[in-house]
Amino acid sequence: MELKEQIEMIAKKACSEIKIALYDVELKRASKGLIVLIYVTKINGVTIDECKKISRIVSEVLEVEDIIKERYYLEVSSPGLERDLTQKKHYVSAIGEKVKLTYSHQDKNITSIGVLKEVLPESIKLEFADEVKLIELTDVKKAKTYFDYKK
Repeated sequence: MELKEQIEMIAKKACSEIKIALYDVELKRASKGLIVLIYVTKINGVTIDECKKISRIVSEVLEVEDIIKERYYLEVSSPGLERDLTQKKHYVSAIGEKVKLTYSHQDKNITSIGVLKEVLPESIKLEFADEVKLIELTDVKKAKTYFDYKK
């Protein structure tokens, strides 16, 4: 089993213990060592105390089981207001939110902002100012939730 998968399993178990959801796990290499980023979420947001609890639980398991053989740094946080949508579950959690999407259409990349209305098995439905579009997930190049700072 890959290191990322092992960490995801540990993080999922820790999240279920304190009733929040695991959003994503990222591993990044840096000059100081491996950075393990765990993103957690729940309706109405996560608290710093919840992030601390997850960090303690995951940290303890990583130390006891000695899963990471090199120097590492563990960070636990919310994915933020504008979060990348890279997995289908991310899209599902963003239904009803504004999304900035770059997708290919007739050999062109189009970037638009719309409201995510529905997630289907192979596509997503977005409502733009003047229309509702069905976009195949395979055509999506980049997607993230969008927060309008001007409001």
